[in-house]
Amino acid sequence: MFARSFALKALFTASAFALAAPLAADDHEMDTGEEMAGPEKHFTAEDIFGLSVAADPQISPDGSQIAYVRRTNDIMTDRAVSSIWLIDVSTGDETPLVTGAGTHVSPRWSPDGDRLAYISTESGGGPELHVRWMDTGESANITALAEGPRGIAWSPDGTQIAYTARVPGKGLTLGTPPAKPEGAEWGKSLQVIDRLVYRRDGGSYVKPGTAQLFVVSATGGAPRQLTFGEYSNGGSVEWSPDGAKLYFSANRREDWELEIYGSEIYALDIASGDITALTTRNGPDGAPQVSPDGSKIAYLGRDDNGNAFDQTKLYVMNADGSGSRELVPGFDRGFDGIEWTDAGLFASYEDDGEHRVARIGLNAAAPSPLNARIGSTYYALPYTGGEWSVSDNGALAFTTRSAVAPPDVGVETRRGVRTLTSLNGVSLAGKEMGETRELSVTMDDGTVIPAWIMLPPGYEAGDRVPAILEMHGGPYAAYGPEFSVDYQLYGAAGYAVIFSNPGGSTGYGEEFADRIEDNYPISNFPELMKVVDAAVAQGFADPENLFVTGGSGGGILTAYLVGKTDRFKAAAAHKPVINWVSQGLMSDLPTLIPRYWMGGLPWEKPEEYWERGPLSNMANVVTPTLVLVGAEDYRTPRSEAEQFYAALKLVGVDTALVVTPDSSHNNLSQSPSQQVARTNSVIAWFDKYRTDKEAE
Repeated sequence: MFARSFALKALFTASAFALAAPLAADDHEMDTGEEMAGPEKHFTAEDIFGLSVAADPQISPDGSQIAYVRRTNDIMTDRAVSSIWLIDVSTGDETPLVTGAGTHVSPRWSPDGDRLAYISTESGGGPELHVRWMDTGESANITALAEGPRGIAWSPDGTQIAYTARVPGKGLTLGTPPAKPEGAEWGKSLQVIDRLVYRRDGGSYVKPGTAQLFVVSATGGAPRQLTFGEYSNGGSVEWSPDGAKLYFSANRREDWELEIYGSEIYALDIASGDITALTTRNGPDGAPQVSPDGSKIAYLGRDDNGNAFDQTKLYVMNADGSGSRELVPGFDRGFDGIEWTDAGLFASYEDDGEHRVARIGLNAAAPSPLNARIGSTYYALPYTGGEWSVSDNGALAFTTRSAVAPPDVGVETRRGVRTLTSLNGVSLAGKEMGETRELSVTMDDGTVIPAWIMLPPGYEAGDRVPAILEMHGGPYAAYGPEFSVDYQLYGAAGYAVIFSNPGGSTGYGEEFADRIEDNYPISNFPELMKVVDAAVAQGFADPENLFVTGGSGGGILTAYLVGKTDRFKAAAAHKPVINWVSQGLMSDLPTLIPRYWMGGLPWEKPEEYWERGPLSNMANVVTPTLVLVGAEDYRTPRSEAEQFYAALKLVGVDTALVVTPDSSHNNLSQSPSQQVARTNSVIAWFDKYRTDKEAE
């Protein structure tokens, strides 16, 4: 009972200068008898270790209980620790369910609600599939694998569990090494690569092997492998109500390496192992959800028109693949998750800077949105998103949205919408947080650019304060008034933060997203300048103390903006793309960027690759610019940031390069201390060029 995400969206989401402030306690003169100062009233670096985030709320079939993952930052180990907790929906009472050593995630209820499957590393080895009996509290390790299972799905009778897991492969070998003498110490073996995508961001270099589908008894034993071959079958898994079939999505084309959008929905007969394709679209189909009577399958998909972006649509077909049709065809939003229970069909989508869940009638003209506003678990920056599930009686469990705290667990029932937890109520009590307000921004062609400004704590009406334009990645993603650790740290340092959803952002319809088709990042420049103008004109931002930053797609925009204007006092480009040729060939998206974003290979369109890259404007750059990147970022590789750093040095612009060890593209791949140190380095860089009287 999990809303399965399908949309492919956010793709990009050592210096001698001491930039990062230490994570030390405030200095107080303790030996003079002076009274110690009171608690810090603003959000500080240390406060990140007090944060807890609610994630993956799974409501029981009868709607009486919610199991969810609680992620808490541990100051002693400098990492997020995941445990599973249980909430009584009627009373709100919480109890720990699976805690202790290891990481515990992905709770999934059995059909009758008497057991809970989950993934755990409590044994000290790799991830394992466990089942907990709710009446006795006893747990059992169901199966251990070389790599963790994904896509856990209970059979309708509760006797089996389906999942996907990687099956190791041998890989290509060329020749044979010489015989190694006994006791000799030789260098590592050669690494032979023959795949187009040979490394994945967040997963390092791809190991030989494929993701395959398995079933295992819910009481333990040897699993049975159901799929084989060179195709990865890593999509979501769904049982037919009679338990005879499994539905899953996979790209099983012969040219699967070259076709990023080649996934189809398949039916697998468990008795025979026969696999039948149910969809044949030129474009991706996935996230199958079967109706309770087994007669129909809802799914997400879209046509591949060769565009950089097309909204994902919602479809329904008969269980044999016939009679496919689009649901709510006039609805101009992209769906990203679906779930079909006895209470009906539910789907989620972005809408005007919010994440919503709606009930979908099979013959309705439009969705019927529920009241809940879903909040993102990505607490570093204010991206929209969130996680949810629906019970058989229509109760919705979800992660809540707030601009001043990470998400909690909420529920929507016939009694209305309630927040059931307050994970950060104590740790953030007494903290004065930045206040978020909307900005009014309209382009000359009448297009409204959604925008906000988070004002620093203690802001007084009429004050003009230093302001940072912070831009989201993706670029096909969206911000909203959500909690952000980075923003609260900027606010505590006296900066307002301007953020917006310029053209290309999702949740505003196909036409708005297409504003950057074939011209990204060029067309965003006037929109972002209009947003900055609004923050100044509406009396918030100090025009003499403007700064700019952003990560991934926002890093591209930062690098591009400083080549088009000298309006900003300083800039900080996180994990930017600087050269579309090297980005297209070196990132983990070689099948996406050249074909869909640039409209051709680098040698076919060299002028366009150059024109749309920040390097084309390097001769104009005068803004002091900090460059930041993760050491193991394979989405916008480290080499992109290093090119920009070298280019800045060569044109004589003040710069420094900050590399986060062991970090991939995702900010949350960094340890809590690294997250704060990275943000503090940006604050120190901006403070160096800040000219208002409050700067130290």
